[in-house]
Amino acid sequence: MTSPQQIIRSYLLIAGLYTLSASVIWGVNTLFLLDAGLTIGQVFLVNAIFTGAMALFEIPTGVLADTRGRRTSFLLSVIVLLIGTLGYMAAAYAEPDTALGVLIVFSVVLGLGYTFYSGAVEAWLVDALDASGLKGDLDHVFARGSMVSGGAMLIGSIGGGLLASYDLTLAYWARAALLALVFVVAWLLMHDVGFTPKQMRLADLPSVMAEVARLSIRHGWKQPSVRLLMMIAFVQGLFMAWGFYAWQPYFLELLGADLPWVAGVIAALVSIATILGNEVSELLIRFVDRRTTILWSAALIQTAAILGVGLAASFWLAVVLYLVSMLAMGIWSPVRQAYLHRLIPSEQRATVISFDSLVNSSGSMIGQTGLGQLAQAQSYGAGYLVSGLTSALVWPLLGMLHRRDDEADVILHRAGQRGACAAQGLPCVAAVDSSARTGVSTPES
Repeated sequence: MTSPQQIIRSYLLIAGLYTLSASVIWGVNTLFLLDAGLTIGQVFLVNAIFTGAMALFEIPTGVLADTRGRRTSFLLSVIVLLIGTLGYMAAAYAEPDTALGVLIVFSVVLGLGYTFYSGAVEAWLVDALDASGLKGDLDHVFARGSMVSGGAMLIGSIGGGLLASYDLTLAYWARAALLALVFVVAWLLMHDVGFTPKQMRLADLPSVMAEVARLSIRHGWKQPSVRLLMMIAFVQGLFMAWGFYAWQPYFLELLGADLPWVAGVIAALVSIATILGNEVSELLIRFVDRRTTILWSAALIQTAAILGVGLAASFWLAVVLYLVSMLAMGIWSPVRQAYLHRLIPSEQRATVISFDSLVNSSGSMIGQTGLGQLAQAQSYGAGYLVSGLTSALVWPLLGMLHRRDDEADVILHRAGQRGACAAQGLPCVAAVDSSARTGVSTPES
C-alpha cells in the first residue's frame, strides 16, 4: 500500500513541474500575442476562445477521468498541451493576417488540454489519500500544493521573462521541453489508487457519459452548497483571467517602458504573493472555526485591492495592490478546494470538479470578451474598476453559504487529531467524519 507521504510527494512533484511548464509563458503571453500582430481586442478574443474551449470540453473530459482513470486524463492533458504550445509558436512565424486564425485554432487545442487536467489530479490525490488511510482534512495538503506551485511559478515566470527579453518564442520552446519532462514523471509516479478505471466499449461511451453527467449534476449543481460555490466561481471567473492577462500591458503602460523582463518579475512577485497567501491560510485554519469566515475575509480584501488597481495612477501602487489581491487569492484557493471536495463523493469527483471549472470558465469567457472591449474602448483602469464592483457579488453568496451551516464548513480543532497527523509526518489540524467525504448536504431531487 502506498503511504500518504509518498502520494503527497508525488502530487507535489507533478503539480510543481506542471505549473513550472505553464508559468514560463504567463508573464509574457499577452506581449507575445501583441508581438504576433494582434490588437488588444483580438488578444482577449483569442483568450476568450481558449476559455470557451475549456467550458465546452470540461464535462466530456471530466467523464473520461471518472471512467478511464485520472492518470489517463492527465497524460492526455500533457500531450495535447504540447501540441497546442507548438502551434502557438508557429503563429509567431506566420504572416500577420493569418496569425489570428492560427492562434484561434490552437487556443481551442490548449483549452482541450487544460480540461483533461482540471479535476483529474485533485481527484487522484483525494482518492489515493483516502485509500492510504490519511487521517485529517485536506486544507493543509492543498495549501502545501499551492505553495509548491507558487514556487514553480516564481521560477517559471522569472525564467520566461528573461528568455523573452532575447526572443518571445524562447519561453514557448522552454514550455514544450518542460511538458515532455512532466509526461515522463507522471508516467512513472501517477497511478490510480483508490479508484478503479471502468472498462467500456466506444459504443458505450455516450450512455456512460450521460449517466455520470446525471449523477454529477445531482451531486454538483443540485446540491445547494456546491451550487453556491459554483456561482461564486462564476463571479470570480468574470475577472480573474482578464485581470491576469491585462496587467501585463497595463503595468508596462503605467511604467512607460516596453520591458518584457519587468513583466516576468511581476509574474514572479504574483507567485510570491500567492505563496504568502497560502501561508496565511495555513495559519488561519488553525484558529478559525469556519471556512466561510476565511473566504469572506479574503473576498473583501480582494475586492478592495482590485478597485485600487483601477484607480491607481502610478506603476508601483498598481503593482502593490494587484499583489494584495493575489495574496487574498492565495488564502482563498486551498480553503475553497477543501470545502468543495468534502461535499462531493469519490465516484463523481473529477466530473463535478470539471463542472465547477466549466462554470468558472463560462464566467471567464464573458469577462475576457466584455472587459477586453471595455479596455480597448476606454482604458485598462476602467476594466479593473468594473471588475472590482463585480467581484463584490460574491459577498451575499458567501453569506448564504455560511447560513447553510454545513459540516464541511466547520474546521474541527482537535489535539488528538493533530497528534495522529504528526505521527504520519503530516501537518493537519482538522478532522471530518465519513459523512463529510460523501457530501454533507442532502442533494435536492
